[in-house]
Amino acid sequence: MNLWGGRFTKPTNQLVYDFNASIKFDKTFASQDIKGSIGHVKMLTKQEILTQEEGQLIEKTLKEILNEVENETLEIDESYEDIHSFVESTLIDRIGDTGKKLHTGRSRNDQVALDMRLYTKDQIEMLNTLLVDLLKTIHDIMKEHVDTIMPGFTHLQKAQPITLAHHMGAYFEMFRRDRLRLQDIFKRMNYCPLGSGALAGTTYPLDREYTAELLGFYGPTLNSMDGVSDRDYLIEFLSALSTIMMHLSRFSEEVIIWNSNEYQFVEIDDAYSTGSSIMPQKKNPDIAELVRGKTGRVYGALMSLLTTMKGIPLAYNKDMQEDKELSFDAMDTAKGCLALFNGMLATMKFNKEKMHDSANKGFTNATDAADYLVNHGVPFRDAHGIVGRIVLYCLDKKIAIDDMSLDELKAICPVFEEDIYEAISMETCVNKRLTVGAPGKDAMEKVIALHKEYLSKDWQDELNLPEEA
Repeated sequence: MNLWGGRFTKPTNQLVYDFNASIKFDKTFASQDIKGSIGHVKMLTKQEILTQEEGQLIEKTLKEILNEVENETLEIDESYEDIHSFVESTLIDRIGDTGKKLHTGRSRNDQVALDMRLYTKDQIEMLNTLLVDLLKTIHDIMKEHVDTIMPGFTHLQKAQPITLAHHMGAYFEMFRRDRLRLQDIFKRMNYCPLGSGALAGTTYPLDREYTAELLGFYGPTLNSMDGVSDRDYLIEFLSALSTIMMHLSRFSEEVIIWNSNEYQFVEIDDAYSTGSSIMPQKKNPDIAELVRGKTGRVYGALMSLLTTMKGIPLAYNKDMQEDKELSFDAMDTAKGCLALFNGMLATMKFNKEKMHDSANKGFTNATDAADYLVNHGVPFRDAHGIVGRIVLYCLDKKIAIDDMSLDELKAICPVFEEDIYEAISMETCVNKRLTVGAPGKDAMEKVIALHKEYLSKDWQDELNLPEEA
């Protein structure tokens, strides 16, 4: 069934039809399409554009079709052009001519704009749930490892001692911002385009505010041309997904490094690892590597849509059909990566001894040794040079600063006294850093408490969502 054809004198070329058809991918939002149609019918009935009997019959039958689609008892026929024509045809097959009134006061342009918004809204909520799950996992690791000392890095070189809680806290902040971005996008996009018609509204006395309320929107879009042609929200969403994937990729890269034989900071659970077909000793971090690789896949969807939209004049153009397929893939990819990464992280074991030993042998306390000299009257620039010579000495001897005798230290700088060893211990280096955001135990426990409060807040309350009818 086509939803058009009266002005055409011959059938569409089959290759043209197949090229034009979108049902193979827009069937993805079949549920949203039917829910949007139910809201539309309720509004038409309220406005007496349909009779009560007509409206009730159409609504009842659409609900039956929706139930069958969601239960997968109704097979979507891909010979139809799109999901809209399939649903309308199925409705007409069941209730006859009354079903032909479904599309009154509506165009496929505002219909598909609605469907994509409803689908994206649902996806944002799913992503939010997955982000919360990941944040809770990170939060649990932070609570457990406030005292687990490890090296902090710059340029992938050991820099200063931190804790595993502090390191994980950095990712908590990243994914918290990702969640905030989703909330921001949701609030900006949560307006209903249905009623925009093809581009110029309609002569029917539609109640767009009522339709918007029924479908859980804040209100209707305020320009019909923008209503059918806006895909900003989808570009924003793909950008947010790309940022989420970038954060996951950074995290994955660290897991891969930490899992290496050279570091041995972590052990990935067998359920989230794979082996080699030829090397029996191998245990590969494949999940982390695939997450890292699939990041480019999500980036590609964003670039594709930006490229598609850049040259489109107002209002709707068929190019915009290309907003779906890659977007659906990006959404599914991001959801899958979040779920799998969270499972891997939640089951991962951390080698505290290896982490502590690595921090101790990496001269991560060198800055604190310089600070010790400054606190004993040595100018910082001089102290920096003195500790540099100490590090050079230790490299030659293949020892840590802590392993030097007091006599060896005094031979380089007589200011050193016995209390230097306490001043440069890993525990002191970490725990004397008590400013907000630092790795010290007291500072970290305050942050963990704030995170706990943040995770207790309700998503729905933060969005101030209207209740769907």
